[in-house]
Amino acid sequence: MSSALQLGAIGTSLQRIDGVLKVTGTAAYAFEQPVERPTYMHALLSQVARGTIVTVDSAEASAMDGVVLVLTYENAPRLADENNQELFILQDPEVHFRGQIVGAVVAESPEIAREAAARVRITYVERPHDVVLRADHPELYKPDQVNPSFETDTAEGDMAEAIGAASITIDQHYTTPMEHNNPMEPHATIAIHVGDALTLYDSTQGPFAVASSIAPLFGLEPQRVRVIAPHVGGGFGSKGTPHAHIVLAGLAAQMIPGRAVKLALTRQQMFSLVGYRTPTIQHVRIAADADGRLLGISNEVVEQTARIKEFAEQTAVPTRMMYAAASRLTAHRLAPLDVPVPSWMRAPGECPGMFAPEVAMDELAHAAGVDPVDLRILNEPETDPETGNPWSSRRLTECLRDGAERFGWSERHAQPASRHDDGWLVGLGVASAVYPVNRMPGTSARIIRLPDGRYCVHIAAADIGTGAWTSLTQIAADALGVSTEQIDLQIGDSSLPPASVAGGSSGTTTWGSGIVAAAERFREVHGDDPPGGAAVTADTPENPDEDDYAMYAFGAHFAEARVNAATGEIRVPRMLGIFDAGRIINPRLARSQFIGG
Repeated sequence: MSSALQLGAIGTSLQRIDGVLKVTGTAAYAFEQPVERPTYMHALLSQVARGTIVTVDSAEASAMDGVVLVLTYENAPRLADENNQELFILQDPEVHFRGQIVGAVVAESPEIAREAAARVRITYVERPHDVVLRADHPELYKPDQVNPSFETDTAEGDMAEAIGAASITIDQHYTTPMEHNNPMEPHATIAIHVGDALTLYDSTQGPFAVASSIAPLFGLEPQRVRVIAPHVGGGFGSKGTPHAHIVLAGLAAQMIPGRAVKLALTRQQMFSLVGYRTPTIQHVRIAADADGRLLGISNEVVEQTARIKEFAEQTAVPTRMMYAAASRLTAHRLAPLDVPVPSWMRAPGECPGMFAPEVAMDELAHAAGVDPVDLRILNEPETDPETGNPWSSRRLTECLRDGAERFGWSERHAQPASRHDDGWLVGLGVASAVYPVNRMPGTSARIIRLPDGRYCVHIAAADIGTGAWTSLTQIAADALGVSTEQIDLQIGDSSLPPASVAGGSSGTTTWGSGIVAAAERFREVHGDDPPGGAAVTADTPENPDEDDYAMYAFGAHFAEARVNAATGEIRVPRMLGIFDAGRIINPRLARSQFIGG
């Protein structure tokens, strides 16, 4: 094996292929893509939470030198598909939430566009609005399913019976706050409309997904929309689905065909336009025997959605499988409010959905007089409580024990508020972690043998900063039995073979499996000495074991928390995460993700 091949082998710390471009500032992100004679757009957002636009006075803005276009519902092109109300913008004067797009200015410079936007006068007739989430909201309803396609409610055994038989019960309400995705690179798009084709340079987690969603809105065939995203400066879920600003840029490009329209949302605008994690109210009940062994556990969740478009976060789903309990109950209810549309945010469901039950487990440990680490190990299930399937792997116990040893868990005081350090109350805490293993459908990869002996690997994946450029190159080199220097990877373009969204911790396993399938097919068809120009395309295969095993990744978090006894100030000086993460493609990239997470 050559040294170059060894360097690129799976499991080695190959330096990031895009690293030099990024640290030298030469990696072109969405807004930086070179286009001829660009125009610049600034979006206008509603100042009321609910109402109807009465007048739009754009005369002063339109008269400014350098203004190309003032776009409102009065002159916007008609969209062809109204199934997604978040994207169906500028089609009528109705306002559904504060911060909704109600117009835009396009100009020869970003400064002119922003100044002109400030001179557009919009008046509204306001209507009563409801923006407060509460557990007794009168319009609470049961969604048909929760993200992405889980059952809304589940029940096993009898929780009332379990509570009646319990020696210890925990019955608490917990809340989690709204959290906003605000990645380092703001949401940005360049739109160019020529003939019946729309090109978008977009900051997205899924070029193919954007093209597929945007095309019907403009009455175009999917292949007439091309989305290009070679580098993406973070997403955290907010770039996993298209939002209204992309449509806004596309509408403006339609009105000035042939000229590029550049749009970058401001930080303030991102808070209402690109999704967020819904706040939750979680009612958790635990029934246990005197030793802390669970008899039953339930999590009944209330969360908010937008009135114009439903998003149901799968908050209670982890409760269904995390610990052994004969009785389990989960439920989700939504309050439709006059608010922006919630959406995916890093670990939707699992993040807030693990918080409440894990706090309840700590309260149970205290009530039972059992160490919190030991309590979790005590309630380890032998098989998946929800399906009965065996685990593909479950090393949570090892994560807990290893983490406790590394963290100095033995120094923990069992009695709350009993450890003091120079005016600070000091506590140690632990929580289990879980995330499902996903392989997404609809992904393909193409491999082409180049005349010089190199291989071109094509897949419409997106690198959102996680290192896909590097890890997929390593996977391709390994699958083809060549060095990484012989791989020319092309990603970030919807014109390439389709790929799933970079989300749900599924990118590497989904895209990598597609590349491996293509490499295997390539060897079958063309042998070990393929001619230049030889090519194959293959789909990511289904996981043959997914129906027979419960597939999750587990981990344990440890934290030291300090609370100032006089001021209430909170500090967290150290944390430790121990994860059973599966096969590591590149330790250097994995370390960065662990730290960032």
